[in-house]
Amino acid sequence: MLEKPGFHQLEVMKKIAGYSSRIVIMNGLAIRLLTDVYQVPVAKIIRIQHGVPDFEAAVSKLSPRPEAWVNRKIMLTFGLIGRSKGIETVIRAMPQIAEKHPEILYVVLGKTHPHVVRYAGEEYREYLMKLTNDLGMTDHVQFMDQYTSEIELMSLLKAADLYVTPYLNKAQITSGTLSYAVSGGCAVLSTPYWHAEELLAENRGVLFGFGNSPELATHVIHLLDNPKELNKLQQNAFNYGKTITWPLIGYAYVSLFSQVIALQKLPPTTPLKDQQRQYPEIDLSHLKRMTDDTGLLQHARSCVPHYKTGYCLDDNARALIVSLMEWNRTHDRKLIRQINKYLAYINFMQQKDGSYKNYLTFSRLAFEDDHSDDTLGRTIWALGYLVRHAPVDALFYAGLELFNQSLPQLEKLRYARGYANSILGLYHYSKRFPDQEKMLHLSNQLATHLCEQFKRISHGNWHWFEETITYDNGMIPASLYKAYQLTGNREFFEVAEKSREFLELKCFPNAWLSLVGNRRWLMMDADYELFAQQPIDAMAMVYMYASAYDATGNIAHIQKLITAFDWFFGENDLNLPLYDPTTGGCMDGIEEFCINRNQGAESTISYLLARLLAEPFLP
Repeated sequence: MLEKPGFHQLEVMKKIAGYSSRIVIMNGLAIRLLTDVYQVPVAKIIRIQHGVPDFEAAVSKLSPRPEAWVNRKIMLTFGLIGRSKGIETVIRAMPQIAEKHPEILYVVLGKTHPHVVRYAGEEYREYLMKLTNDLGMTDHVQFMDQYTSEIELMSLLKAADLYVTPYLNKAQITSGTLSYAVSGGCAVLSTPYWHAEELLAENRGVLFGFGNSPELATHVIHLLDNPKELNKLQQNAFNYGKTITWPLIGYAYVSLFSQVIALQKLPPTTPLKDQQRQYPEIDLSHLKRMTDDTGLLQHARSCVPHYKTGYCLDDNARALIVSLMEWNRTHDRKLIRQINKYLAYINFMQQKDGSYKNYLTFSRLAFEDDHSDDTLGRTIWALGYLVRHAPVDALFYAGLELFNQSLPQLEKLRYARGYANSILGLYHYSKRFPDQEKMLHLSNQLATHLCEQFKRISHGNWHWFEETITYDNGMIPASLYKAYQLTGNREFFEVAEKSREFLELKCFPNAWLSLVGNRRWLMMDADYELFAQQPIDAMAMVYMYASAYDATGNIAHIQKLITAFDWFFGENDLNLPLYDPTTGGCMDGIEEFCINRNQGAESTISYLLARLLAEPFLP
């Protein structure tokens, strides 16, 4: 059941509903989704829960507790294994639990999902085993890499004291493993995905936050410290499980079939600071001014488009992101035409092998063959964002095809910004398709490359990915925060934190943002030029703090984000604003004694990206 279905998914569901006399759902939340999203009449909807085996009737067939489990407190998770299961959340909780209860044993039962094996092999299982070993928990975590019969599974569930579903996706309407665990009389602990919130209500289980290992550990220790409470939870679950056994669920369906047969056959129904700054409204007028039927022009003389400079893919890709972000905010259908233009430019510049050319002359007759990591990375970022946020299905499928055709080119990436921008695209793609292990694997690879570069270069007082700090710097730590959120790899988070702190040290010598100038980049053990400072670098700092906040929830990052954003409004080394509210454009940079008054594409895109990122946090 999808909360945000695509066009075709919505239409198919409406037709199914139109031809159906009744629609069976297993979770009460589905009633709201069917009525609000799919326009299904509530009278058509009936709730019959997920069925489970009758443990009471099968007790004589169940096997005794495995010998290795004797005198242990057993905490179990079963099912096909994949990253979305969040098993690392439990493993990270084990040291805290085992310290208080050394008899604890966490059992992970099940084979790796075949689709995961196809794209990533046993990478996730191996990661979990390594994590277990690194934490010194090999005596407290058991991996049972096997399938079981139903009787074997029932025996293991009956032998378990606690059961955990640490899933990472809120939008799970039904979980068979959760239903089985409840009916088996386990004390169930779960993250608050949709089915768990309903099934574990009324003291039938305990909820803990997504990815929150300390909270899980606290709950487990409390239950083991209080056997009566543990037993009460187990009894509540077992008693409820007796109401949803297969025979009872079967009777419910037989009753429903009888009701439907008795109904007269009906035709299909209709488808269903002390003085707060006053920030200007978001305004895309200059971006539109700089865009013609081919795409976004590179440069401007003041606010006038400079046709002689032609177009570049870097700008059009990021303009696509800006337009999609504004679409998400306003759902203004006029933006779809703009989105089409930028996507058409990307499509034109893509070569047969999935690579891209960057520059196009105004005549459209000749373009420079200038493949770069930056261009590929930014295009992957834009296409991944489109896959996640396309306003209509036609654009989604176009973006998806371009994205997939680009993927082989990721092997050619060599530089930090190419890795970073590509990770952002893979992050957004994975948010649309969270179970596609191939994209998680690619994200992990690229983030690992960044960490290897960091470890190779970082030493003493220099904690960066290169021997020089150049441009677009904040995007690199930002990408590692996103990679950490996707994979849970702690190394990515630690490198993101260290590099963010280092960049912050260099860019905040005062209370305002003071960027590395492009006249001479900042090298190890050297002073740097303050000028000329570019909007792209201010935007990257805003993006970095938004990503840091998203990954940590630390409110201090929001204040830094706003301070970085205020660079556009005069909180900078010249105390001069770069944003022009009369045009909606942003000036090209801070020179030593003045502002560069040209309002080119990259500068305006940088401002708009920063503005849209800052929007939720501005007064």
